[in-house]
Amino acid sequence: LQVRGLVGGDPDSAVVDRRHVVEGVRREKEADRRPRPNRFGAMDRGDLDADLLATVAWILARRWRETRLYWGVRCSDLDMARYGAQLVRVVRLCAWLSRLPGAVVANSVAGRAVHRRLGYRPAAFPVINNGIDTERFRPDADVRAAVRAEHALDPDTPLIAIVGRVDPMKDYLTFIQALDRLPGVHAFAVGERTNELPDVDRLFRFGRRDDVDRLLPACDVIVSSSAFGEGFSNALAEGMACGLPAVATDVGDAKRLIGECGLTVPPRDPPALAAAIQSLLDGDAKTLGARARARIAEHFSVPRMVDSFNRLHDHGPSVMTDD
Repeated sequence: LQVRGLVGGDPDSAVVDRRHVVEGVRREKEADRRPRPNRFGAMDRGDLDADLLATVAWILARRWRETRLYWGVRCSDLDMARYGAQLVRVVRLCAWLSRLPGAVVANSVAGRAVHRRLGYRPAAFPVINNGIDTERFRPDADVRAAVRAEHALDPDTPLIAIVGRVDPMKDYLTFIQALDRLPGVHAFAVGERTNELPDVDRLFRFGRRDDVDRLLPACDVIVSSSAFGEGFSNALAEGMACGLPAVATDVGDAKRLIGECGLTVPPRDPPALAAAIQSLLDGDAKTLGARARARIAEHFSVPRMVDSFNRLHDHGPSVMTDD
């Protein structure tokens, strides 16, 4: 029996429906009464609340030997003051309980380092990078032309993209101030509540979209302006998979992800962000973007991620090395 995602919830909000815990325990107890192959179950979710609730379910199910408990870490240096005392209490409790899971899986080296400083002491703490679907996120000249035409943009108009919800962590203010320093450059902002951003000249505010893979190939550079908290940025990696060089603030694993396929700058520095974007636009962005896509395909693909998780689930944390 393999049990994954025992605890439900929205990974962005870290709010978990407690009913899923009860249902998960019920399923686990029913599983005790059924014949089982010689395999183990695994419960893994990436959020702090989910880690705690998965642990409660694991304890209540009383299948500690049959079911391996894994936690996930997907963020790095969150600014605790912005998210209230409850988050601080949850982090402290998770740190205290972190010896219980068989492993805590981080999706970034930075995230692992931060959580160690917070007091996490798991038996194993491997890093498994996120995986990007390079068949879905890919360059497409026809889509590029069509999307630009839909928004009355000439083929050669410089166009950058930023993808992420509006949240203090994402620091859209820095991005907007950088855009103001880039005359003639247009931008796509995609993500929850981006449609509520100020009505700024040359900024397309799309809100939440399900066709990000269609919007990105129309652009020239992918940008992340995050001030803190990022672990592994899917937005950056998906843009790179679409053939875009990247500019990002040096937060989380941005520098490790981008490699030689873009630039990193200090957070909360609009002039530096603008200068880096302009530097890529003035250079051979197409060639650098091709290298960016190749980097994602080689190091951060879905098959590579799946292989890592399969090794963890099949053989346990003792065989794991960092991606």
